[in-house]
Amino acid sequence: MSKKEAYEKKLQAQLDEWDAEIKKLKAQADKAGADAQIKYHQQIEELESMRKSAAAKLTELKNAGDDAWEDLRAGIESAWDSLGKALKSAASRFK
Repeated sequence: MSKKEAYEKKLQAQLDEWDAEIKKLKAQADKAGADAQIKYHQQIEELESMRKSAAAKLTELKNAGDDAWEDLRAGIESAWDSLGKALKSAASRFK
């Protein structure tokens, strides 16, 4: 397995984990009171938007050649870092 393939698998696993976390947050939001639901669902929409952006970066990486993927790495890691922080922040607010 190449470094690129290993990196793709790592990112895909993290994305799958985040998908599960977003689903969990949705379930918690649905159980909240009406006012809280509105706020929680707005946060979830933001998370889903960030997740779509991260997924697009992963697709871009998968389509990149073996030489070009390293050039994409900084942008991908930035998107991953932002989404990870946003999910942690949202999860702490949902408790």
